[in-house]
Amino acid sequence: MRKASLGIIFLTVFIDLIGFGLVLPLLPNYSKGFGASGLEVGLIMAAYSLMQFIFAPAWGALSDRVGRRPVLLVSTAGAAVSYAVFAYGSTLSGRTALGVILISRLVAGICGANITVAQAYIADITPPEDRSRRMGLIGMAFGLGFIVGPALAVGSQIAVEHSGGSPAAVASAPGCIAALLCATNFLLAFVRLPESWRPGANPAAPRARFAQFQATLSQPIVGFLVGTFFLATFGFTCFESTLGLLIQRNFGLTDHDSARTNAILFCYAGLVGAFVQAGPIGRLVKRVGEPRLIAVSLLIFGAAMLPLPFLHSVYALSWSILFHTGGGTWLLVLLTIGGLAIGSGLTRPPLFGLLSRLTPATEQGATLGVAQGAGSLARVLGPPFAGLVFDHHTALPYLICGGLALLTGLVAWRQIAPAEALLAQHSSVAV
Repeated sequence: MRKASLGIIFLTVFIDLIGFGLVLPLLPNYSKGFGASGLEVGLIMAAYSLMQFIFAPAWGALSDRVGRRPVLLVSTAGAAVSYAVFAYGSTLSGRTALGVILISRLVAGICGANITVAQAYIADITPPEDRSRRMGLIGMAFGLGFIVGPALAVGSQIAVEHSGGSPAAVASAPGCIAALLCATNFLLAFVRLPESWRPGANPAAPRARFAQFQATLSQPIVGFLVGTFFLATFGFTCFESTLGLLIQRNFGLTDHDSARTNAILFCYAGLVGAFVQAGPIGRLVKRVGEPRLIAVSLLIFGAAMLPLPFLHSVYALSWSILFHTGGGTWLLVLLTIGGLAIGSGLTRPPLFGLLSRLTPATEQGATLGVAQGAGSLARVLGPPFAGLVFDHHTALPYLICGGLALLTGLVAWRQIAPAEALLAQHSSVAV
């Protein structure tokens, strides 16, 4: 049953992320086409993550009380509705379309907070020593979702265009596919997903949302891990938000070409991240341990982030001198983004695995919900911050976030001893 359950959980997150990846690349262009200002585009893009930040701890704590299955079913059904609303809004025009799309993103964000519950489900059915490797399934689903989602978005629109569909049909095609996928996901989970967590006679008393944050963050190692996840997510979100603009400026691309190139680079980063989390992550955790792997992942991410904005100038010149060609800069871009994806991909699984090992079974959902909420907050704050500093200088988001990642990695390395001592204490108590 556990293998089947893991497969269903993987599909649940994967299909959710396909829907997210289907819609995300279209939001800026759709919103601008409906007359949105730059600020309004940013608010619409941040709406999803804002709802995740608010509802992730609530979903997690609720699943601790009533079980994982009902929460996953309700949130998955709600996601299908949200994408159907997005498809409808895509056929409208002006401020009405913007309002409907905003509503769809708010609902999608509320339902997308179920990733917390999926992580708690994995913790329920996995021995502590294997949790980091199994948490890699969530990361792999993220990576694959960002590969398949954008490809389906472009492919569905091209297919409708070639079949003679109207502009409204072309615009609504990605939303319709996302809604259909989520509806299929709901039916699959309803039929095949068993319950993993049955609250005992004396479950942990529920806390108010901010009380839960305070209780979680007051634990030194756990609080540090949550803060680390916030900074790691913040850095990657700044990369996501500005990569298309950076590529357009550095290589003189048109809006259409830069958007297409950005989608391709996102697919590439997702593929690299999925490979890392599907393959080497388990062996790396056993070899170096979760705390050290978290620190190393941040150092890799920071080292890859710093040179990215300069690949059109200094690195391009160096490549031309060494290899007598001016076309090698794109290869450097791919290598750098690959390193960035590796660093980012190595952070989440050991971090959430370590969190689950340091958390009592009765509070798995609540603690992981706080961590996921911190990541969502980073996704709310990251895009406007990145856009603001990018306008001052294109390199600033990458220099700031790369520097923060390096500093956090060094600090994380100093936290290894307390974390390992605490794990040893937990293990001795369990025995």
